[in-house]
Amino acid sequence: MPTNPAGNSNNAVELFLKIGLDEKVAHNTIANNKVTNNLLAVIHEAGVTNGCDRTTGNLLYTVATKFPANALVHRLTLVGYVVSSKIKTPAQLEAAFTFFASVGPEDLNLSDFELACGVGIEVSNEEIERSVGEVFEELRATILEQRYKTNVGDLFRRVRERQPWADPKIVKQVVDTKLRELLGERTAADDEKPVKKKKEKPAKVEEKVLAAAPAQPSEEELNPFSIFPPPEENLKVLTEVFFSDGSILRACNTREILNKHLKETVGKVRTRFPPEPNGYLHIGHAKAMFVDFGLAKDRGGHCYLRYDDTNPEAEKKEYIDHIEEIVRWMGWEPFKITYTSDYFQELYELAVELIRRGHAYVDHQTSDEVKEYREKKMNSPWRDRPVEESLKLFEEMRRGMIEEGKATLRMKQDMQSDNCNMYDLIAYRIKFTPHPKAGDKWCIYPSYDYAHCIVDSLENVTHSLCTLEFETRRASYYWLLHVLGLYMPYVWEYSRLNMTNTVMSKRKLNCLVTEKYVDGWDDPRLMTLAGLRRRGVSATAINTFVRGIGITRSDSSLIRLDRLEYHIREELNKTAARAMVVLHPVKVVITNLEAGKVIELDAKKWPDAQTDDTSALYKVPFSNVVYIERSDFRIKDSKDYYGLAPGKSVLLRYGFPIRCTDVIVGDDNETIIEIRAEYDPEKKTKPKGVLHWVGEPSPGVNPLKVEVRLFERLFLSENPAELDNWLDDLNPNTKVVIPEAYAVSSLQSAVLSDRFQFERLGYFAVDKDSTQEKLVFNRTVTLRDSYTKGGK
Repeated sequence: MPTNPAGNSNNAVELFLKIGLDEKVAHNTIANNKVTNNLLAVIHEAGVTNGCDRTTGNLLYTVATKFPANALVHRLTLVGYVVSSKIKTPAQLEAAFTFFASVGPEDLNLSDFELACGVGIEVSNEEIERSVGEVFEELRATILEQRYKTNVGDLFRRVRERQPWADPKIVKQVVDTKLRELLGERTAADDEKPVKKKKEKPAKVEEKVLAAAPAQPSEEELNPFSIFPPPEENLKVLTEVFFSDGSILRACNTREILNKHLKETVGKVRTRFPPEPNGYLHIGHAKAMFVDFGLAKDRGGHCYLRYDDTNPEAEKKEYIDHIEEIVRWMGWEPFKITYTSDYFQELYELAVELIRRGHAYVDHQTSDEVKEYREKKMNSPWRDRPVEESLKLFEEMRRGMIEEGKATLRMKQDMQSDNCNMYDLIAYRIKFTPHPKAGDKWCIYPSYDYAHCIVDSLENVTHSLCTLEFETRRASYYWLLHVLGLYMPYVWEYSRLNMTNTVMSKRKLNCLVTEKYVDGWDDPRLMTLAGLRRRGVSATAINTFVRGIGITRSDSSLIRLDRLEYHIREELNKTAARAMVVLHPVKVVITNLEAGKVIELDAKKWPDAQTDDTSALYKVPFSNVVYIERSDFRIKDSKDYYGLAPGKSVLLRYGFPIRCTDVIVGDDNETIIEIRAEYDPEKKTKPKGVLHWVGEPSPGVNPLKVEVRLFERLFLSENPAELDNWLDDLNPNTKVVIPEAYAVSSLQSAVLSDRFQFERLGYFAVDKDSTQEKLVFNRTVTLRDSYTKGGK
């Protein structure tokens, strides 16, 4: 049997054609020595050197490329089942791979194997027709509505669930026949392209009131990272696994490659947090950090902070500096800080190797032409140009000899795939733009799809974790590493963190910032981490919130902002000292307290503070002039009102009861100018209402003036991202500035980021706009909690 297919390629191609491979697949196979050797071995094991039918040949090709490396001792057994037609469908073959991967080199129980693979099970045409009929009846209304735009793949999946061993060709014939019977012939309307919606299905908002948490939490709730396998299990077969709306791939490493990887990592987990430095991080990135850094920390491993800096036009040093600072603020310490640009030379050399192996070509199609050809599943006119020609042109691209937009390097993948992310993705494009880190050394830059998986491999990442929108890119990720013979990390996708009443698309955030709808990337109304920090939210509260959500693949709901606010309140209630501030002050003159007299009262910083603990108390001056909230006074009293009114008494918090004796109004007979009152020095009165207040520290001297900023949700709708005119949904009352509120004098010493509970008003933090002349406070969250403890 040949061991050097490259030296005997004509004979190998001829043999591959004999077993029914098409010419393109046969020639592509020759470019990969490993696959060629495997396939030649399988052909000899099967005894089909004189040829076989196309169906058997394709199954043997799949055995050669996907058989579990940890169970090679059993490959001959599987080949025998294929040649004898005991295993004759892709579904049976996939079941066999799964079975062998689980048993490894152990002794084989043929009964268990045949049961797992459906050997001997014959699914009749009548059974297939019955199962297809059941699926059509179940989805009849949907099929009639969508007609020939119905997702046929979903129909196949449902039939496969009922009849896993049915012949897929017969299933397809029956499904096609049923569609024609139900819908009639195709019409022109059936061939029109569907109008793309921003979201295929509307996001459902999680219920405000959630069921109480189970008494016994699951292992995943106790440790959300328990779902991930250890690095030594990255020895899997490159095969399909059914998830969400289709099939995706999992890692495939030979024992040799995996051992080399484990030697580099000493068996430890390695993850990476790979943001693109083209904007500020938002709360969705907090979840990504929790997953990437959290898994590494949980397993005693390491996490890279890697900047995905492949697009020099959008990246700024400001963003790079911000990301590093905010990662550390969130409590994570990178193992190393790296950049994709650190690997530009290796990436370029691997691109050259990709061309040499026949898996990439230089293309001259415009972006519109690429789009059109992809939609029609047509090959580029330059797809089959000679390797030497592509090598020469790629070198000219690198040297700046070709104009921007006139050429790209594209990967030669699969234009007939059901996955559009295999339609010959771009690997390199020309950009005559200096790079923030690499300078002007390069005028060609790798794409995300090309660079991301390779750098994961070069950095020996064990777990490549990303959000669900990248699920369909997994095929390209593994394809590229496979054809280059590189180590493959374990890839797993989780749901994005989507929240109500905000947007988290970087494009939309950038629009809000650049068009001045907000006051910068750290505006407290944004869900950027810088904005949340400025608003007074701690990293601890954010991480607790993220942990509570979990690391799931469910991508169909918005998380209510109430849920985040619950965790913020939980923390601030324990950590924020109390103080009194009056936002809209109205003057109250205490007529039975002599002018100039000031009584120092003790107020509590904490609800459970002891009176003998001076560190837990602060002083508030009570004089004959105090100020209360304008909304705490009414001319006309009512039974359900507990504020101050003529002839009515209230208790001043930490102070004395007062009773309104007179009111001075303005010329309009409505505006309250001054309230006259008497206080009860003996505290014999027991009013129901308790008001916060601020007094003059000394006669004729105003209390401490501060600016207070009140923030509401930025958007009126729960899901503004779905709206065509999303900017029209901005909340006009999202920010209210109160330039001259009155505060107790103890706040004078507050510094940036100090947090307080302003009694009856909410939680507030000192803003960076504060000066020596005037403090500025941002409201972090109100006191009202609309999110139940059962939902935490």
